[in-house]
Amino acid sequence: MRHSTTLLLSILMLCSCGGGGHTAAQTTPVVPVEYTYEVVAEYPHLRTSYTQGLQYCDGEMWEGTGGYNRESHLQRLDLASGAADVVATLHKSEFGEGITLLGDKIYQLTWREGKMYIYDRATCKRLTYWSYKGEGWGLTTDGTKLYMSDGTSFIRIIDPKTMKYERSVSVTLQGESLAQLNELEWIDGRIWANVYMTDCIAIINPGCGAVEGIIDLTGLLPEKERDMTTDVLNGIAYDEAAKRIFVTGKNWSKMYEIKIVAR
Repeated sequence: MRHSTTLLLSILMLCSCGGGGHTAAQTTPVVPVEYTYEVVAEYPHLRTSYTQGLQYCDGEMWEGTGGYNRESHLQRLDLASGAADVVATLHKSEFGEGITLLGDKIYQLTWREGKMYIYDRATCKRLTYWSYKGEGWGLTTDGTKLYMSDGTSFIRIIDPKTMKYERSVSVTLQGESLAQLNELEWIDGRIWANVYMTDCIAIINPGCGAVEGIIDLTGLLPEKERDMTTDVLNGIAYDEAAKRIFVTGKNWSKMYEIKIVAR
């Protein structure tokens, strides 16, 4: 595992583009706490699942996958076996992205199709969809609002009752815009975000957008578990009741329960 502050920051700063040149209004940039990890447990994960969204809710693990030609699914996972119960499949021309569960509904983004699908949680029947401009990447909730990433350095905040865009938060790393924010998860008042094309997760203050922590997950999936289809780290889920953190990646063979440890 790499333990260099300079290296960690350089990895993340490579992604600090596409944010429109905006930075948060901070007089003193926040210096993020650096974390490494310990593996608590590992579970099988389907190599065919191109993970775009992950959430643990009320004892169930949910996953949204991506891919054209009807490879984008909403599915329930069995942790012990890794089996996936596909409850919805997108049209062949749509590419699935992040998901989140809030109340009696499930929300699923699409990448470039500008649609957020809304399902009934009990029946998994598609109820409607909400249209948006730009791309859809990650999605999470604080239990009241929806938080959506779009590949830039901004996180949009949406009222799920009206499906109206309220405002956005500019995410910054030591005062500089941090783009490529991918899958999102709300954990203890902070937004955790996979940073696309890195092995890092950013811990973001949703109020000011400052990155307060960086988790380096380098080496989590061993080389022996990789093949030609294995893609990047993506997917964060939190079991709030048991305080368990789960992570995985696109076409990974494993899902991991981890504990983060400050360096």
